[in-house]
Amino acid sequence: MFATRSLRMFRATPRMMRPIPKEEQSAHTVSQRLRRLKNIPAELIPLGVVVGFAVCAAAYSITRHLVVDKTIRLKRQNRAADSHAAASEHH
Repeated sequence: MFATRSLRMFRATPRMMRPIPKEEQSAHTVSQRLRRLKNIPAELIPLGVVVGFAVCAAAYSITRHLVVDKTIRLKRQNRAADSHAAASEHH
């Protein structure tokens, strides 16, 4: 008996019958991942340096701002007055 058109749709294709390829990043150690850095295109290295510098500068800037500037309210102050004002607004 010949396969009909509807049964032909469920037939396994040659691509599906091949084994699943292993992922390149599965279960690698740190040294194996560091060796993969050689595969990065050379034109992306300056971009990585600039982005890395920008992230470091931003982290330094926000940390310095939070530590040096004493006028920033990092915690709520005078909670009794805040709760009293909120209660009077509701009534």
